[in-house]
Amino acid sequence: MSQSVSNHPSEHSFVIYDLETTGLDPLGDDLIQIAAVRFCAGEIRADDAFFRFAKPRRSISSFIESYTGIGNRHVAAASCPEDVLCEFSTWAGTSTLIAHNGLRFDSKFLQATSLRCGRETREISCIDSIHISKMLFGSTRGTGHSLDHLKSRLGLAESSLRRHDARGDVDILGRAVAAMVQRLGLDHALTGVRRHESRLPLV
Repeated sequence: MSQSVSNHPSEHSFVIYDLETTGLDPLGDDLIQIAAVRFCAGEIRADDAFFRFAKPRRSISSFIESYTGIGNRHVAAASCPEDVLCEFSTWAGTSTLIAHNGLRFDSKFLQATSLRCGRETREISCIDSIHISKMLFGSTRGTGHSLDHLKSRLGLAESSLRRHDARGDVDILGRAVAAMVQRLGLDHALTGVRRHESRLPLV
């Protein structure tokens, strides 16, 4: 996978990513898998992607293995989450990060893991793709905005990769974001889409 920092202007370059973790607590749990792809000028750059397993501080539970398909054998030779996130920070560069439910989940894991790295961190701009979904489909109570809801509403084909594996989720999310951006007529900088901040290791 590519390890070069994007040369595109940061306001027009985005990274669509997904994390799989050992649980829901950013302080007590760890990321075990990260997948990402570059999104630029309204298009997914499938040849500019990032993927890593990460070895958590404690063993992966049988529940998480059944949910994600990721077991201890997959991460046995992997780097620790902090080192993996340093690699991701280098690859992502200054691009804005996009994750589904990122505000409540992924961005919190990025920040917590970054703070455990024992090095300086940097602020990174983030977008929760749920906000893009609400711009397109509305936020009326009862309107679902899960990734499966988006796939159905947008008429997206099934991924050839497993759901709840970061690679499969990024495949679907990337296509969903591209379709929503096109339908909304957003510019390449995604002007008008709400941002929030997280942190990555300074590398």
